[in-house]
Amino acid sequence: MSEPKPLAMIEVPLERDVFLRTLLRELAGTLSDVVGLDEASGFVSVVGQRMGQQINEMYRESLALPSLNAQQVADVLVDLKRRIQGDFFIIEQNEDKIVLGNRACPFGDKVIGRKALCMMTSNVFGSITADNLGYAKVVLEKTIADGDPGCRVVVLLKPSDQPDDNTAREYYKG
Repeated sequence: MSEPKPLAMIEVPLERDVFLRTLLRELAGTLSDVVGLDEASGFVSVVGQRMGQQINEMYRESLALPSLNAQQVADVLVDLKRRIQGDFFIIEQNEDKIVLGNRACPFGDKVIGRKALCMMTSNVFGSITADNLGYAKVVLEKTIADGDPGCRVVVLLKPSDQPDDNTAREYYKG
C-alpha cells in the first residue's frame, strides 16, 4: 500500500473566491428553501442596499464629487461589476433609462438557480442610482440565474407607468 500524497501536493479546486461564491450560493439556497424565494430575496436585498451605499461612497470619495450625474452613474455601474469580474456593458442610455447587458456574473456558475442573488445587482444598482439621481426602478429582464446566456438589466430613472412584474424594484434617495 502506497503512502498518500501530502495534502499540499494534491489538486483540490478550492480557493477563497470559489469558497465565498459557494458559501453565498448555499446561503441563498438555504434561505430560499427555509423562508421562500421572496423572503430570501428580501434578505439579500438588505445586504445589497447596504453594499450599494458603501460602494457609492467609495466612488464619490475617489472622484471627489458630492454626487454623480447620469453618465457617471452608468459608468460606475459598469466599472464596479468589472472590478468584481462581471462583464456588464451599456446597451442604451437616455434621460429615462440605462439599459445594461452582462456576459459574465460575478458569482460565476454559482448563480445558476439562485435568483435571490440577483437582488444584489438590483439593490446595488438601485441604491447607487437613487442616491445620486433621486430615483431608480430596476428591472431584471433576463438573468444568468434563470438560465439566460446573459443578463439584461433596465434601470429606469423616472417613475413610469410601465407595468411592474416581480423583478421590478423601486429605490428612492435616502
